Amino acid sequence: MSKVIAHSRFTEFDINLFKAGKHYRLYEKFGAHISTVDGVDGVYFAVWAPSAKTVSVIGDFNFWVEGTHQLNVRWDSSGIWEGFIPGAGKGSTYKYKIHSNNNDVKTEKADPYARRSEHNPKTASIVWDDPYQWKDSKWMKKRKKNNALDAPFSVYEVHLGSWKRKLEGNSVLTYSELAEDLVSYVKDMNFTHVELMPVMEFPYDPSWGYQITGYFAPTSRFGYPEDFKLLVDKLHQNDIGIILDWVPSHFPEDAHGLGFFDGTALYEHPDRRRGYHTDWKSLIFNYGRNEVKSFLISNAIFWLDQFHADGLRVDAVASMLFLDYSREDGEWEPNIFGGRENLEAMAFLREMNDAVYTAFPDVQTIAEESTAFPMVSKPTSIGGLGFGMKWMMGWMHDTLQYFAKPPVYRKFHQNDLTFSMTYAFTENFMLPLSHDEVVYGKKSILGRMPGDEWQRFANLRLLYSYMFTHPGTNLLFQGAEFAQSKEWNFEQSLDWHLLDYAPHQGIQALIKDLNGLYKSQPALHEKQFSAEGFEWIDYNDHENSVLVYIRKSDDEKDDLIIACNMTPVPKESYRIGLPKKGNLKERFNSDQKKYFGSGAYKNSKLSSEAVAHHFRDHSVEIAIPPLGMVVFGYGS
Repeated sequence: MSKVIAHSRFTEFDINLFKAGKHYRLYEKFGAHISTVDGVDGVYFAVWAPSAKTVSVIGDFNFWVEGTHQLNVRWDSSGIWEGFIPGAGKGSTYKYKIHSNNNDVKTEKADPYARRSEHNPKTASIVWDDPYQWKDSKWMKKRKKNNALDAPFSVYEVHLGSWKRKLEGNSVLTYSELAEDLVSYVKDMNFTHVELMPVMEFPYDPSWGYQITGYFAPTSRFGYPEDFKLLVDKLHQNDIGIILDWVPSHFPEDAHGLGFFDGTALYEHPDRRRGYHTDWKSLIFNYGRNEVKSFLISNAIFWLDQFHADGLRVDAVASMLFLDYSREDGEWEPNIFGGRENLEAMAFLREMNDAVYTAFPDVQTIAEESTAFPMVSKPTSIGGLGFGMKWMMGWMHDTLQYFAKPPVYRKFHQNDLTFSMTYAFTENFMLPLSHDEVVYGKKSILGRMPGDEWQRFANLRLLYSYMFTHPGTNLLFQGAEFAQSKEWNFEQSLDWHLLDYAPHQGIQALIKDLNGLYKSQPALHEKQFSAEGFEWIDYNDHENSVLVYIRKSDDEKDDLIIACNMTPVPKESYRIGLPKKGNLKERFNSDQKKYFGSGAYKNSKLSSEAVAHHFRDHSVEIAIPPLGMVVFGYGS
């Protein structure tokens, strides 16, 4: 059997960048690369294992025998082991057998940079290349406009394994099948973007993908890497952007994963107070180690570069930012200034965002950050973390809490809704109703709504209508758009049969039209992150539980006036103050019959009167349906 041939893809410059934590495209160097050396076909392998005594590639091409193909360690103290193995090729399965200098420990690891992995429960890496002829050039040329902060950004969050399944055998759809079914559905529903829960390879289905072992490999559950590229391509061809959930916060302790990689704490922080999550029973990356920082930033760049992703939603940012996150006194150590902030994680996030936006100025990074940590979505140049957007977790919590209350009590809790406007423009906020809100006994979104059937659906229509007209961008988890009745179950399909029933058809039609309204009305997106784009008309009518506000665009003629009635009592002649005189036209009404509403409360031919109200010179009487919202624009 042929031996390992000395060969390298690394230049001295690569090594210097790697050691300095500044190499952001390590996937071009590390891993398994199909190559030809001196006229011989084979595979070049490279892995980082600085504490190793020996590193062997074991695989189906050498009967998994250690020592048959032993890699060579570089002479430059980089800790990189590499070599070219003739005869290996595309489809070869392999792992690294690492004999450590640390107590002679031996580990058997999947390739951290593998482009493809075996289907779980198997854990080997697979030599792969995935040439693909992209057909999304039109999207790529205009996506800077489509992904801009003043563009409509309505996101449909999807778990690929449970969005829809085949009736026979409850089997999942493939990437190729999703490229047809999912894409056509999202386009029909008028969403602008899809966000996928992690597609990187992971071993344990109940983790939903958030415990990753193959950071550079799309999960084999749904097909080959090129099939995933097809899914992205089809989304783009239909003018739909794609956001990928990305998890630089922690990784599992599975034997084949990154943990204890070369017999030492290599990727994880060696101090368990900073390197272990007690909540998730997982390991925390060592953000202060340059090579680890390069690994993570290269991974972020990889998905944007190789798979044309339009952005990354970064998971569990709060857990990264605070040393005492979910820890009791004595279980964490302060930073050098005596504070609780993880300075190394903050520096990493800033560097990651700078690297991403430098290489891809037409994408967005979105932080799932649940605390009041300041300036998450502000530029790094002024001390911010550099994200494009941040999830508005406070809005989500307060709003769901409010809507769960019977309407008779809402007059005592109107501040639950109005409070969000006191901080709405401190960050570029995305309003999320995500997968986390429909699991672990929280009920479905519909399941939280009070009242009889009609009221529950009317409440849900009102919640969504309020959400889409509140400043910020939006995210809905799969099933919410047609009022899934049960909690989400990752092991089965959504309950698509509910669409046989009028109330669920009505919610689906509502979301489709709300997306259309959001996209077509400049006032709902042009200034969605600016205080200049919002103005209260009245938030003081607690007794009637009514809110009235203005959403503003760059052009005053496109401004919208929105009125919400949070009770089942209709307001048939409700006077509201107006910013100027003129004729009002109803642009949207959540009580339409096609939404399973009553259709009884319409507004037509409204003209302002010179009657002072709400501290304004002009006003008009409108009809606000029970548990309903109406949107008006100026014009005949």
